[in-house]
Amino acid sequence: MTKFLSILSLMFAFLTISGQNVNITQQSGSLETAYVKWDPVTGAERYNVYYSGMGITDRKIDDPLIRSYGSYFRADVLGLAAGNYTIKVAAVVGGVEGPATVSGPITVLPHDRTGFAHQGGRIPGAYNMDGTLKSNAVVIYITQNTKNTVSLNVTGATANPCVGLQTILDGFKKGKDSRPLAVRLVGNITDLNYMLNGDIVIENNNLATSSITFEGVGSDAYANGWGIRIKNASNVEVRNLGFMLTDAAEGDNVGLQQGNDHVWVHNNDMFYGMPGGDADQVKGDGALDVKKSTWVTLSYNHFWDSGKANLLGLSEGTAAGLFVTYHHNWYDHSDSRHPRVRYYSAHIYNNYFDGNSKYGSGSTMASSLFLEGNYFRNSKYPMLISMQGTDIFGGGGGTFSSEDGGMIKAFNNTMSGQTRFVAYDATNFPVEFDAYVANSRDEVISNTIKSKKGGNTYNNFDTDAAHYIKNLVVDDPETAKTKVMQFAGRVDGGDMKWVFNNAVDDTSYDLNTGLKTMLLNYQSSMIYVQGETPVIVSSQTLTIPNNNDQTVQPGTPIENMVFTWGGTATDVTLTGVPAAGIIATKDMIAKTVTISGTPTADVSFTVTTVGTEGTPVSGSGDITIGAISDQNIFIHNFTTDGKVDPDNYYSISGNMNSTDGSTTYDGLTLTKRLKMETATDIHHTTTKTSTLTLVFDPTFAGKIKVNGITYTVPAAGNGVISIPNIPVGLTTITKGDVANLYYVKTVYDTTNLATGNISKDIDLAIYPNPATHTVFLKSDSEIQNISIFSWSGNLVKNVNGNAKSVDVSNLTSGTYIMKMVTNSGVITRKLIKK
Repeated sequence: MTKFLSILSLMFAFLTISGQNVNITQQSGSLETAYVKWDPVTGAERYNVYYSGMGITDRKIDDPLIRSYGSYFRADVLGLAAGNYTIKVAAVVGGVEGPATVSGPITVLPHDRTGFAHQGGRIPGAYNMDGTLKSNAVVIYITQNTKNTVSLNVTGATANPCVGLQTILDGFKKGKDSRPLAVRLVGNITDLNYMLNGDIVIENNNLATSSITFEGVGSDAYANGWGIRIKNASNVEVRNLGFMLTDAAEGDNVGLQQGNDHVWVHNNDMFYGMPGGDADQVKGDGALDVKKSTWVTLSYNHFWDSGKANLLGLSEGTAAGLFVTYHHNWYDHSDSRHPRVRYYSAHIYNNYFDGNSKYGSGSTMASSLFLEGNYFRNSKYPMLISMQGTDIFGGGGGTFSSEDGGMIKAFNNTMSGQTRFVAYDATNFPVEFDAYVANSRDEVISNTIKSKKGGNTYNNFDTDAAHYIKNLVVDDPETAKTKVMQFAGRVDGGDMKWVFNNAVDDTSYDLNTGLKTMLLNYQSSMIYVQGETPVIVSSQTLTIPNNNDQTVQPGTPIENMVFTWGGTATDVTLTGVPAAGIIATKDMIAKTVTISGTPTADVSFTVTTVGTEGTPVSGSGDITIGAISDQNIFIHNFTTDGKVDPDNYYSISGNMNSTDGSTTYDGLTLTKRLKMETATDIHHTTTKTSTLTLVFDPTFAGKIKVNGITYTVPAAGNGVISIPNIPVGLTTITKGDVANLYYVKTVYDTTNLATGNISKDIDLAIYPNPATHTVFLKSDSEIQNISIFSWSGNLVKNVNGNAKSVDVSNLTSGTYIMKMVTNSGVITRKLIKK
């Protein structure tokens, strides 16, 4: 009887999946990878995916390569040699594999392995020259769920198994394990529990037989909030990843720190990092920097408005034996450093310089640059040599800290829209030139042609038969531009794209707020990875705004929160509102509910969808009245802080004056100045009546506007104006006359006690404050939850349970709001992170 029931069960499973063939909706081949998408099959518990081609028949792929995106599934096949393939997908129901659907032929292309990284027959990374995995390679998958628990036994490790990504890499650091290692990231990976100063660090003690690849799967893999740092490593490859919002101590998306050789970084998307401490780091620090490393290739990377794209060289002190290749990179409205070179010999070819507001490539400190076949579109200064030519044209002080010059050889580059470029001319420009434009690519430049400062010559490394360059066939600039736009960045250009407005962005080096907002709001559309616990997706949908947790000062309205329902949801219900001055307004046509108002008490609420199909989906929000700061003086010093206020009190947009001035105030010597122009805007919100003091150039006696009212700086005031009785609320400082601003100070009127501190009836202390690493909490009440918000209201850390301390070491310096939920109520405190 039992046997009969088993047979009956199998027959039922077969009947269930009969006629439910997988419907493949999309197929595509790319660079040594291919993928298919298909519609979900009702009742399928998993899918088996196989590929065939190039001598392989029905080889099954790993589970983490198969992901659900709700309305479709996607499987990516990695490690394919160039050629034609098919991919087969079958649904599994009740443990039984059903009928399979086979894709049409998919063409896979090879990666371009040209460059110094492959010098001497080396093959960086875990893949062979044909793109297939090396023999004995080990593959680990990193997902958001497994990043801290993935494990591997590593030869020579301090303890085995090594648990967590960085711990595994620490095992390879000793150079005792020569197995090729492929680390594959799946989806959006945020900070890991264990990192090294905010980075994942790759080392292998320069073991020549070791090789490591760090790569993304598909088009939506991200290192979000952290960077990759490579040191004392050989044969490393980093590819197909998106890097964004790193706040690591080094500040680079990818950084070759020291002691590296044969490293290949390619096909990555480089987005903004978090602001650094310097005025020129509002977009983050370096996107892809190289120091004290050689035999490196950086190719097919897409730089999205990077402030400083590629630093090459720092304190090497010699030009011997340092070789790097840059090719087919898309410098998409990035500002400068493409690259900025000290000491190195750099082959820079077939790149697309697309709307670069400061300069293209820069040569200093005896470096030799060979630029060929590049396409420059509206790149302000395509090429610069330190302290000569365009670099100091018009009396400028130079771009590169007055360093000695290097030398640039240029051949067959296309330029349009540049502000200035001057080629060497023995008669007209024998000294003040930007590059030597060769008559042929194999021309040897005479050692009589020297940099103006330092007397450095071109080393003609490109004509050395020992290197790949001499016999390389280079794309013409137009072909290179097309190829770059097709292949630079991740598979299919990645899942997150931004279209620049050339009319504005070509010349602007300000942070693009739209692009930054897109990065901050990014949420992966991936639902789950096969093999991990799936998330049941309802046909009802609710879009939750990213400002659904807000802390505001007393008497201040919240920023409107807009929830949007969709799918099979027909309405929403609300609990917790209206209450305490907060209301909800529905728009049945737009399918939105807007939460707004000025809170008189803390409010928590929930929005839940309603519909006849699907299951309800809920989203919540919290509104907290923050304790008023007991700080009465707020200062911004442009000399020490640039445009970024470390306390987040002042919001500043505008341009710094590149020429220093000089004045004194409050016992300080001030030199750095913000230009008061039409576009300049400084604003802050006061909670008490205040006096505003502004410090300009000592000779300035012109006009300035505060809240639209024009004030005149006293002629005998040494450039200083103090404006009393600034009312409570938003204060805006804008241009009256053209001026330079050194210093801003707001002082609250402490005689007005009407807006004094609001205290809670809960005894809770946090210490130390300011804090560097850990904040401790002391309370008579039981703490149930701790939330830390940025000053702009974004949740940056959340801790559940009766915690006695909070690790804040990963927070950037600035001012935060801590919200503590206790069994006696809710209390907030201001926290300053050093």
